[in-house]
Amino acid sequence: MISRRGALIAGGTGVAVVAGGGVAAYKVATGDKPEPPSPPSVDAQGKLLWRNWSGLQHAYPAARLAPKDEGELATTLKVAQAPIRPVGAGHSFTALAPTNGTLISLDSLSGVIGWEGDEAIVRAGTRLGALGPMLAEKRRALPNLPDINKQSLGGALSTATHGTGAGIQAMHGSVTGLRLVTPSGEVIEADATRNPEVFQAARVSLGALGVITQVRIKTSANRRLRRRVWLEPLEDALAKAEARWAQHRNFEFYAVPFTGLAANISHDETDDPALPRGPDQDTEFLQALRGLRNLLGFATPLRKAAAHALLSTAKPETAVDEGWKLLSTERPVRFNEMEFHLPVEHQLKALEEVVRTIEKERPDVFFPIEARRIAPDDAWLSPFQGGARGSVAVHAYYRDDFTFLYELIEPIFRRYDGRPHWGKLHTLNGGQLEAIYPRWKDFLAVRRELDPDGRMLNPYLKGLFGLS
Repeated sequence: MISRRGALIAGGTGVAVVAGGGVAAYKVATGDKPEPPSPPSVDAQGKLLWRNWSGLQHAYPAARLAPKDEGELATTLKVAQAPIRPVGAGHSFTALAPTNGTLISLDSLSGVIGWEGDEAIVRAGTRLGALGPMLAEKRRALPNLPDINKQSLGGALSTATHGTGAGIQAMHGSVTGLRLVTPSGEVIEADATRNPEVFQAARVSLGALGVITQVRIKTSANRRLRRRVWLEPLEDALAKAEARWAQHRNFEFYAVPFTGLAANISHDETDDPALPRGPDQDTEFLQALRGLRNLLGFATPLRKAAAHALLSTAKPETAVDEGWKLLSTERPVRFNEMEFHLPVEHQLKALEEVVRTIEKERPDVFFPIEARRIAPDDAWLSPFQGGARGSVAVHAYYRDDFTFLYELIEPIFRRYDGRPHWGKLHTLNGGQLEAIYPRWKDFLAVRRELDPDGRMLNPYLKGLFGLS
């Protein structure tokens, strides 16, 4: 995330302080918990293990299928063992995908298959990281991209995945039409005029209505963006955040607990010559924070002082390139995450309370806390309907206990009228969700019509919809 001359770099068995080309290593206890135990790779019936990216969710599906085309998918949905769950890259932290029935991959249904003006027709199994160069061949791009680009397009839409930008909607906001295969094998074309209720329900559907096979999605000119990353005191970042969301095409910042600092990232359109992004710094930055936690987690004032001394003189990063190369970031360090979307007038207050709570109660936390801004849209299960929302995301290292997210952090988000990200950890269900989604009952009615037997519903979705 940050290029710096004086940096704390943490390894598995110690930390090293790097300054001006010299390295002094100090052996310390790592402070890390052991690797979480893995479930058996095969269950007692010989079924193979499936796990999500973070390792938190797992299942032993009776069948794993990858239909070659839409016709094969339609047949599969009629006869496959329920619950039937579509899966992409497994980047959801909630239990949306696990099933002891049938797990369906759309990896064979990928690619850009046509254009209608500047709208691309894209198969839903296309990974976001592959879609960027496909669109760039036509000098087009998606209006925005999320922080991670490993997801399938269908999975990203189904969970309301988003990027950041006060004037830019989440990914589903760019969808103008889609094809949905229902559990009965029916293929439905839906947009604002054909099957409009299905369209409004399916744009963010949690995979509960059937399987989306392709979407028609708006694109924009493939412009170069200037990416800037810089550190500053957290109080300055909070004071300037609103102005920066108004100023920049894309802006986000990370409050870094136990440092008094924030990392800012902006993207703006430019005609400047390309200046490619350098080697990944994010992992190194996280390892630095982990090293500070392991070495000085017992003394918050000392930890903050060390962080300030080591990181506050960091030099800003600048890169210029096509947007699809800059907006998303590699995330090799695994974690579990909770993210809520709050009314913009509450976002920064909630963030400040989250930082205070973590610094008071959870010295083991070292991941930065992400703050983004998203424009509104009208999809029925969109967390961004009814007005602009600001997101706050809290991460826990995959080896560490994450129950504090439910006990300490979720109550803050709910007190500030937050809506949970559908792919990230939360405890809301049934009536709680109905109270914050005006079209909740309308969505459930469409779900009942398209899947009356509940073939797409695993136990998690039944609980979410209040059907348990």
